[in-house]
Amino acid sequence: MSLKAFHLFFITLSIVLAAFTAAWATEQYRAAHDISYMAMAIGAAVAGAGLAVYGTAFQRKARRFS
Repeated sequence: MSLKAFHLFFITLSIVLAAFTAAWATEQYRAAHDISYMAMAIGAAVAGAGLAVYGTAFQRKARRFS
């Protein structure tokens, strides 16, 4: 596996982890109504979106140099 492929795999795995974290924190907020869970859910969703943007930009850049 090339370094580029590993990097894209790791970014994808991180996006999935951020999505699961956001879903878990949302469920915890619904159960406990603690604002820290909502802040964690929003933070995880923003991090996942940022990783998606970064992954797209990296893929375009890596394709250009291949």
